[in-house]
Amino acid sequence: MMDHAHDLASVRDATDRLLTAVGKLDNASVTESSRLPGWSRGHVLAHLARNADALVNVLEGRPMYVSGEARDADIERDAPRPLDAQLADVRESAARFQDVSAVPADWSRTVELRNGVTDSASRVPFRRWVEVELHHVDLGIGYELEDLPAEFTERETDFLAARFAGHPEVPPTRLTDGTRAWRTGREAGTTEVTVTGPPADLLGWLAGRREGSALRVEGGPLPALPPL
Repeated sequence: MMDHAHDLASVRDATDRLLTAVGKLDNASVTESSRLPGWSRGHVLAHLARNADALVNVLEGRPMYVSGEARDADIERDAPRPLDAQLADVRESAARFQDVSAVPADWSRTVELRNGVTDSASRVPFRRWVEVELHHVDLGIGYELEDLPAEFTERETDFLAARFAGHPEVPPTRLTDGTRAWRTGREAGTTEVTVTGPPADLLGWLAGRREGSALRVEGGPLPALPPL
């Protein structure tokens, strides 16, 4: 089982980093485009706040979102708010998530996320950590994939490699940063592609944040990954 207490502390640290960085912006900066197509920085911050509340729902046994349409509408509603409102919402929703996570519970239980996806409750704090770290990068305010904690980068690479493992549209692929290695894609039965690069570039490619131009590929072209 995951170490949820460790991950909750990591979520708290990541949230503090994000709030400190965002606190240096101004109202105009919040309305500017993020690195996510079609989303302003305000959209990213609104999503982070609503995701925290959605994960509270998950931990308390309710549906994560009322519907996909309601999720999108909430983000659109909250995106145009000024900086102080965005900061307060991210901070307060993060506190609600931490408070619910502090209640004694069976962390081995299975919970339901979006679209029928299920997972152990013990993985929910790590999933929140992913949201905070990657969306901090998506804001485009000076926090890059290279700035992510090494532990986070390795664990998220593990998670994404496992997510694409067995996927029929991804060829058998070996990933390596020169020290560690992962396998993903279809079961080896055809030529295996080897993708080599720095940890941040491997993660960026797997997470759809980089196109993979810094990676070295042997055995075929760089595999096209399905959207997350």
